[in-house]
Amino acid sequence: MKPVIVGISGASGSVLARSTVDELLRRNVPTVAVISNGGRLVWEDEMDTPFNETLSVWQEHPKFTFHTINNMRASIASGTYPTAGMVVVPCSMNSVASMANGLSGNLLLRAADVCLKEGRKLVLVPRETPLHSIHLENMLTLSRMGAVVLPPETAFYLKPRSVDDIVDFVVGRVLVALGVDEGLPERMQYRERLN
Repeated sequence: MKPVIVGISGASGSVLARSTVDELLRRNVPTVAVISNGGRLVWEDEMDTPFNETLSVWQEHPKFTFHTINNMRASIASGTYPTAGMVVVPCSMNSVASMANGLSGNLLLRAADVCLKEGRKLVLVPRETPLHSIHLENMLTLSRMGAVVLPPETAFYLKPRSVDDIVDFVVGRVLVALGVDEGLPERMQYRERLN
């Protein structure tokens, strides 16, 4: 199985990033992670566990790889390194703007650019509200280039009871968009709540 790249940028929603990596590793999907400097700052503000502690746990998994943001010699910076695609979760508007305009000044942006140029899956989980016209135009540009724009919206008809339910649903949608899963796992469907 080809690895999935998880880019963590400096937008609110670090719990989505942690849960995405956790779920990929739970499924034994080879996972390569990269986090921006802004992503680290937001993580420290939002999460109870510091990023480096979480990283240490991930690094115990044999199918996990981590690259620092400025390591432009990393494998994921080249189109010759085969991947199943990439998700940027959460995805800041700065990252969206950079990707939409072909700017790749760090490894996260370069890996996303590689996915676009190689025609690989690129899933973006944008975190911003409200959105102004430049945000929308940049996301439209990326969508036209083949990226999947997947805002972290919950399905209220599933009657989520907690933030964890909402996170599970969004992560499930990410896995479907990446082609890692053909449908949402039963624990993410909350079917019993529809009765």
